[in-house]
Amino acid sequence: MPLIITIDTKKQAQTIDNFGAAGCWYAEGIGKFWPTQKKEKIAELLFSQEQDAQGNPKGIGLSAWRFNIGGGTAEQGDNSGIKDVNRRVESFLKPDGTYDWSKQAGYTWFVKKAKNYGVDKLIAFSNTPPVQMTKNGLGFKTEKDFRTNLKPDQTEAYTNFLTEVLQHYEKQNLRFDYISPVNEPQWDWTGKMGEAKQEGSPWRNDEIAQVVKSLDKALENKKLTTQIILPEAAKLTFLYGDTTHSSRQVQQFFGKKSPNNLSNLKHLPKLVVGHSYFTENGDQETVTIRQQLADTVRQYGVQFWQSEYSMLADGFREGTKARRSTMDCGLFLAKLIHQDLTVANAAAWQFWNAFEPGKPDFDTRYYLIALQPNANYTDGEFYQTKNLWALGHYSLFIRPGMNRLQINRNDNLSPLEAAQKVMVSSFADKSGKVVVVAINYEAEARSLQLNLKGYSSGATYKRYVTTAASGDNLKLYPAGKIGKAVSMPPRSITTFVINK
Repeated sequence: MPLIITIDTKKQAQTIDNFGAAGCWYAEGIGKFWPTQKKEKIAELLFSQEQDAQGNPKGIGLSAWRFNIGGGTAEQGDNSGIKDVNRRVESFLKPDGTYDWSKQAGYTWFVKKAKNYGVDKLIAFSNTPPVQMTKNGLGFKTEKDFRTNLKPDQTEAYTNFLTEVLQHYEKQNLRFDYISPVNEPQWDWTGKMGEAKQEGSPWRNDEIAQVVKSLDKALENKKLTTQIILPEAAKLTFLYGDTTHSSRQVQQFFGKKSPNNLSNLKHLPKLVVGHSYFTENGDQETVTIRQQLADTVRQYGVQFWQSEYSMLADGFREGTKARRSTMDCGLFLAKLIHQDLTVANAAAWQFWNAFEPGKPDFDTRYYLIALQPNANYTDGEFYQTKNLWALGHYSLFIRPGMNRLQINRNDNLSPLEAAQKVMVSSFADKSGKVVVVAINYEAEARSLQLNLKGYSSGATYKRYVTTAASGDNLKLYPAGKIGKAVSMPPRSITTFVINK
């Protein structure tokens, strides 16, 4: 008996804005120093929407790219207190108040590549204000008080800095659609000198409101149309719950009676942005958190984006202590994307981090592309992971402006019940093209039949499949007709592209 999925293109859910990834830290070395052929191939894997002669995708066609505006810890060197030299980031702002636009050259190389490949949305984000504006002169906190590291009198200077960067890139024909001034404000971001992990600052809700109001004014003054996204919550639960000074952020920033209400700002869309880390310890937790989030954003009339996720916690191990294969990781990633899109109604989904040092075969939890760099990160090898192609099942085919569709399944499984079986989501554009992503989480082949209302049973689909096999990376499989059952391989992801 096949699983029959019935789709009505008139029953629409959220509109998709983008699928993206961040190019933090290692973009600098790759973009600046790696041989042209290697870095061009990495860019192709991330950004290309083209197919080879056999019809197989050359890349995953990301529609968003996240660019980190650095805080100047690289210039401080070991005095930055950040242990890993690769996690120190340059700043465009010099100590004398002038700007050096030659900085962050590697990062900029990737921004240009994204633009050249037609990436739809560019997003700039900041982990810390420039170090000359912070209370301790560092890019991280040394006092655990959960307050911003920005000096009280530097708010306007900070937001002016951010908009100067945006204006510079806009003059280079690299317009940033979105700017994110704070990141994961709930963590304390403290460290000891020489042991700190990266740039970062906490922010209380009132501090976020203050900096966002200032940024809105700075954007207006410079006549920039870039929109502000906030608050990059460290966990989805902080968007609707918890009791800290940076909790319940939907209610805080969009509640009519809240002292931190920001809903009337010109450059702030009715949108909250959060991270899916640490919210997937078992299917029950995954679904429940996303249901609560969806209920809250619906109540306050705002949209939700998932803007950072990798397998930081051990939820991806799903109860085992054994190593997880690259396909296990890819399937878990696909499941997380599915739950964020279909339960939390995410209108955008972005991965952290596009590339990091690591191996491509097991426990590929942190990256889409595994780097094996040389000692000083000026060259190296790189390898595709199944995470790359798992994200590609969504990013390549579900383009900005498409709508998610409600589906009906003949087994009537709930999101929780389907999480270890077959998960299906569907999307359509205005031309009538329909994309269906089906994740077969089971260890045996499953039969799937698509029933599209208003489409003839002779309508055909293209089918792209990722399995554990090394060559099955969004591989073009034989086409077929809707209305006829098709077998999905065990532990696989299949995307169907149907034209009316």
